[in-house]
Amino acid sequence: MTTVKNIYDYINTLAPFDSQEEWDNSGHIVGDFRKEVKKCVMALDATKAVCTFARDINADLVLTHHPIIFGGISDVKSDSAVYILANSGISALCAHTNFDMARGGINDNLAEILELKNARHINDSFIVTGELESPMSIDDFAEYVEDKLSVSGIRYTDTDKLIETVAVGGGACEEYMYEALENADCFITGDMKYHPMLEASEKGLAVISAGHFETENRAFLMLRNKLEKIFTDVEFIEAPVENPIKTTE
Repeated sequence: MTTVKNIYDYINTLAPFDSQEEWDNSGHIVGDFRKEVKKCVMALDATKAVCTFARDINADLVLTHHPIIFGGISDVKSDSAVYILANSGISALCAHTNFDMARGGINDNLAEILELKNARHINDSFIVTGELESPMSIDDFAEYVEDKLSVSGIRYTDTDKLIETVAVGGGACEEYMYEALENADCFITGDMKYHPMLEASEKGLAVISAGHFETENRAFLMLRNKLEKIFTDVEFIEAPVENPIKTTE
């Protein structure tokens, strides 16, 4: 029999929960630690749609990257994601910044999706670097990233520099831009605001903002492969969700 705690303990061996950032809220957040798990729904976010899906298929656990409770909440109304889980007896685990920086975590998985060679972590930070099979122009590389991550409306800076080495930091990692670019020709992250991108452009730096969802969703769901090998009595199910933030094609 597999319990919520068994799954928590296994994730803790891959991405220790005590390594999460101080502001984070990873770990066991909702429900009974001792609950048996036969069905586990996995998703990037524990949205109302994901939690309703979990309730409708009689799941026992929702496992997400982003915490279902992030910062203080003032109430738990009947139409909230937390209420849906608690009222249905469904537990919630979240592996956020601990999984971002873990070996084999989000950014290693992102490097794998992009088929980067010789991936390595920079100074125990969130950033992972790797090498392309062959050099590309920034335009060609942006198209390559767009295809690999299924991105619509990718944003990037213009530069004449050929891209041979790449640094990745999924999600919101723009504050690591300069550290990343000290170790690579191009930096890919999820959310890069206008002014940091403008500053990078003025300095001739190659930066790609590829979307928070796109840089983390598939990279998180790759955890499913490891879980299925360990917990053979549990059905791990990816929630049927797309990026809720729509863009034009």
